[in-house]
Amino acid sequence: MTRVKICGVTSAEDREAVVAAGADAVGVIHGVPVETPREVDEGTAERLVGGVPPFVTSVLVTMPATVQEAVRRVDAVEPDTVQVHEGLSPTELGALRRRIAQQVVAVVDAAADDLGAYAAQADALLVDSVDESGAGGTGETHDWERTRDLVASLDVPVVLAGGLTPENVAEAVETVRPFAVDVASGVEERGGVKNHDAVSRFVANAAGGAA
Repeated sequence: MTRVKICGVTSAEDREAVVAAGADAVGVIHGVPVETPREVDEGTAERLVGGVPPFVTSVLVTMPATVQEAVRRVDAVEPDTVQVHEGLSPTELGALRRRIAQQVVAVVDAAADDLGAYAAQADALLVDSVDESGAGGTGETHDWERTRDLVASLDVPVVLAGGLTPENVAEAVETVRPFAVDVASGVEERGGVKNHDAVSRFVANAAGGAA
């Protein structure tokens, strides 16, 4: 069964809707050097993560410049998992894994050539369509056939992101067969605010694609 992460949760109301829809993971964005309506401050990130119930994974999504910065954010927010975007090399990701108890998900560009190096140092890879700053959440899809080949060739779980919506997630799951799918803007009514009906349909349709 393909797992589902709903990312960019900014309020307790949206967090509860994501959990009620049956999502496996709740993503909270904090500590990114790019403009996004989905980022929250440290205190809000800590409260949102702290309210995620047992058996649902809380994920801190961040873009640290150094290993120490990543460790400090993880220690402050205390998520179950940390998702690292642009900023750390594969070697630095390995150092981060050794310093924290949480699992580390490395975000990589679908078109990158060094995915194997990141896979060797991370607990999972999230394959996204990233912009020039290295941030995801672009709302753009990428080559699903290429990502399907990655799923078959890599030894770590692969999470599919980039341009997913309730309308295309079943096809994406059927094509790629990823460990999980990740969505942010594709289930929003406006930046940083989730459409609860879209969240429910996304979760249901992802399960349908994995059937």
